[in-house]
Formats: sequence, C-alpha cells, structure tokens
Amino acid sequence: MRMNEIKLQQLSRNELLNYSKEQLIQLFEKQNEYSNILQKKYEEFEKENTELKECNKLLADKILFIEGQLVVLRNKIFRKKSEKSPLHKQLDISPKPKKKPEKRSLLPSENYPEAAIIESHIEFKDLPNCTCCGHSMEDSGMTEDSEYLTVEPKEYLIIRQRRHKYRCKKCHGEIKTAPTAPRIIPGSTYSDELIVDVAMAKYCDLVPIERYSTIAGREGLVDLPPNSLIGTTHKLAEYVEPAFHKVREEILSSHVLHADETPHRMLEGDDKKSWYLWGFSNNESSYFEIKNTRSGDVASELLNQSDCQYLVSDVFSGYEKAVRESNKIREQKKQAKITNVYCNAHSRRKFKEAGDSFPNEAKYFIESYRKIYQLEAEGKEENATLSKKRLEMKSHFIEMKKTAEILRESYSSKSSLVTAINYFLKNYTGLTLFLDHNFLPIDNNHQERQLRNPVIGRKTWFGTHSKQGAKTASIFFSLVESCKLNAINPRLYFKKLIQHLHSGRAPFTPKEFKDIPINSG
Repeated sequence: MRMNEIKLQQLSRNELLNYSKEQLIQLFEKQNEYSNILQKKYEEFEKENTELKECNKLLADKILFIEGQLVVLRNKIFRKKSEKSPLHKQLDISPKPKKKPEKRSLLPSENYPEAAIIESHIEFKDLPNCTCCGHSMEDSGMTEDSEYLTVEPKEYLIIRQRRHKYRCKKCHGEIKTAPTAPRIIPGSTYSDELIVDVAMAKYCDLVPIERYSTIAGREGLVDLPPNSLIGTTHKLAEYVEPAFHKVREEILSSHVLHADETPHRMLEGDDKKSWYLWGFSNNESSYFEIKNTRSGDVASELLNQSDCQYLVSDVFSGYEKAVRESNKIREQKKQAKITNVYCNAHSRRKFKEAGDSFPNEAKYFIESYRKIYQLEAEGKEENATLSKKRLEMKSHFIEMKKTAEILRESYSSKSSLVTAINYFLKNYTGLTLFLDHNFLPIDNNHQERQLRNPVIGRKTWFGTHSKQGAKTASIFFSLVESCKLNAINPRLYFKKLIQHLHSGRAPFTPKEFKDIPINSG
C-alpha cells in the first residue's frame, strides 16, 4: 500500500486522466486510509512525547532533591572531621589541649529540615584567565556552597473537575456521573485546604477574618466575603467536633487538672453581655468552653464527671465551691476526693504589688520566692533532684510563714502588705501542697499560657457574634492549643484529621496524633 501511495503522489495530471473512475476511487480510498494511519501514529507519538516530558520533569526534580541532600551530607561530613597528618604521627607530637569547639550557625537546610531544597548552579559566562600564568581556566568539579532561606507568595488556584458521565450501552436510559471526592462543604466554591487556611489564620495566627479577606484581595481574589469565610469556619468546626469531644475525655481522665477563666464578649443577640472563656488542661491536652457565667457550676459540671484528684488554680471562690460540691458527691460514691492546689505565682504577684508601698518589707518575700523558683528550675533540670530541691524550698516557706505572722500584727489590715500576707497565710496549705508531691506544679502558669492566645484573639477581634461563634472558638482553641502542647503543626493535624473523617475512620486528638504514621492515608 505504501508504494501505491507514493505512486499516487507522483502521478501527473495527464496520467490521472488516463485512470478510470473506479481506479481513481480505489486510489483515493487507499490514500485516505494511509492518512488515517499516519494521524493515529502522530497522536501516539504526541502522547508518548508528553509522558516523556513529565517523566523528565519528575526526574529533574528528584535529581535536584538528591543533590540538595548530598550538599547537606557533604557539609555534615567534611565540616566535623579532621585527620592528623602522617608527619604528625611520625614526630609523635603530643596533642594540644582541646579547645571548646566553636558553635557554628546552622545552615537553613539544617535549621528547617522540612523546607524543600532547590539547588542552582552559578557559572562564569566567560571563562576567566589565570592571574598566575594567563591561561584560560576550566571547571574543577568543585563548588563553594551557600544557602539562604526564601519564601514564595501564597498562590490561589482554581481546581476544575470534569466528572465523566456514563450511560447504559443497551438502553441508553440511565446515566451515572463519576463521584467527586468527599469535602467538608459539598458543592462549595471553597476547598478543604482553603477552609483550613482561614481557620488557622484566625484561631492559630489570630488574624481577623476581615483582614484575611483584605490580604486575599491584595493577592488577586477580589471577591472573598468575610461573612462567607466565617460560615466556612463554622462548618469545619462542626466537622471536627468529634475530636473536640475526645479532648474533653482526655481532660476528664486526668488526675491533675489546671483551671482558669477569662472574660469573653458576646457582641450580638439577646445574650449580649460578658461571657467567660473557661480553660482546663493537663500536660498534653487543652480544653475550652465559652459560657455566659462565671459561676463555679461550670467547673463543678466538669469535675463531677472527671477522675481529677488535684485541681490547680488561683484562689477563686468558684473553684473552691466546685471542689466542695464534687467532694460531696464523691463521698456518697466513696470515691477519692479532690484537693485544691493553689498558684504561687499569684501569691508572689501580691507581694510585688505591695512592694510599691512597702518596698523593704515586701523585698524579703519577693527574694524568698526568687530563691524558691530558682530551686524549682534546678530540680527540673537535674535528674532525680526535684525532691531534694523541694525539701530546701520547704524551709523557705516555713520562714516566710513565721515572718508573715509577725508582720501582720504590725501593719494596718487594709494595707497592701497585709493583704498579700493574708493571701499567703490563708492559702498556705494549698500553696505548699506541691512540696510533698513531685507530680504537682509550683503554680498555674501552665494554664495561663494556654489562655494567652485566646486572650490576644479576644483583643484582636473583640469577641464572638453568636453562640455558634462561641462554640466554634471553643473547638478550635481546644484543638490548636492541644497541638502546641504536643509540638504538632496544627495545619498538619487538621489535614490528617479531615482525611480520616472523610474516609469514615474515627477522629483522633493531637495527643493521639503523635502515634499515627504521617504517611497513613
């Protein structure tokens, strides 16, 4: 057939006129057939070419990554090793005393192991000449490597999905469309990744939604309404709420609990007034609730369901009431009672406030607390020495108590000094309980640190606009602060959590996330 095609193309007009109609039709049919074959071959080659280009790109990226890793390894190997010369060995020169190794600054690739490495090669456009002999120079194969950290601006992308439709070959009646991947808000114009980004901006980085919208507009997304974005955070909160409940369960199972509360504003609605953000935590989990009361009933409700035996807090009557009521119930059930553990940071703060009016008298207590906190820090740094250090602290507390009892009789009961002394003496048992139990903390600073971000957030966006907003804030603050306690990137946690929930698997808390392989689906 190929020869026939060649002949056809070579025929002149006169030669074609000598062919019959049937012969011409036959020749043209063969020509069309050959053209179709060529077209198919061309399409196949184009497809193979595209695939090869993609493979080349992947291989190039992989080569860059491997080369980057080699740079890091080369630096680690050659910067730390030094060998003695053979001459040194022959002369048997006694080595000089080792100097304290100079602490070098880590390279960006060492400081930020999760950052991608992009390697570039810098060469002379025109080869230089040797300054010694004047001859042209050539590539030695060696390099001088340096690194710097950079950032690429956030890029917003539009994902267009084309879901193929299928119909029955026989009756052509039924049509089925390929299913789309599960999403937090099905049919929404916002992806799961964008929704998480908005939530992280507000509840992790404390950026108001309005400011997020403004920033997005500056990057080219003009129409990104704040109200619409707020709605997405509510939906995400509802989706991950099961993990929030599991955090609460972790709190309830803890024998030692930290507790604190701070005002929270409700900006709209019939309940517009001061609400309160209640925080409860242990070393690995942090749980928040926003309630319209500061009554101890909030703490009582939680304690009544918990295994808590020690409640670490400030001297707030609400916590004392909660412990009393919970202990009544526990006494009936013959369960272990709860003991109040008070915060020495609050006691120290009282003496510092008194120092403005009574500098000499308050100085003794402030200095005593300085020594106590120093001993606490030393006990935690040195293994198996905490009990010994706390035994030393006990003597300081005893002396402070004796001095406080003497000074109380010498000054007005309304003075700031006596106020601080009364606070110390009245709560002495709760303030010193940690001395006999190494698992108890010296203060409630742990919980105050948990409240720091929510408090800054409150000051940034002034409060929440609805009960739903309050619940959303409680869920996100609980999960985000729990991530921080476990040294977990909150964004990575939410990504993995959403994947689990999409696939119908059980939710997990930040504490549990540490035991989940990162590469698991």
